[in-house]
Amino acid sequence: MKKKNIPQDPSALDTYTKDICYAIDENGNYTTVASRGWEVKSTALDVTWNDINARISEIKNKVKQGKASPIHFFMELKLMDIKTLAAYTGFWQWQVKKHLKPANFNKLSDKKLQKYATVFEITVDELKTMEQDENRF
Repeated sequence: MKKKNIPQDPSALDTYTKDICYAIDENGNYTTVASRGWEVKSTALDVTWNDINARISEIKNKVKQGKASPIHFFMELKLMDIKTLAAYTGFWQWQVKKHLKPANFNKLSDKKLQKYATVFEITVDELKTMEQDENRF
């Protein structure tokens, strides 16, 4: 593709990153060009973020209904899985799974809750109540 034909379509990541593409310059040499993105990638990203936001909303409702713990909500909000969260907190994976259940979450000590809060970059109170500053996320 010629340098002038590299797509520059805006995407959800437009302000965070650029793609590096190889293109042919005016002299016929390969060069790298920063691209804002292209429509197909932008559409795929939008679909993905919509799916993520739907999962977050679904889990938030489950927490409010007492079917999941706030840890599950923040884990999804921070795009973590059980293995990743276990690695960051120092808990075993089976412990994290156990803590995802509301009854077990309610029995956690403040020290254990603090480990989760630190990883999620919130306070223990925000973890317990799920009331956080929306501008931080």
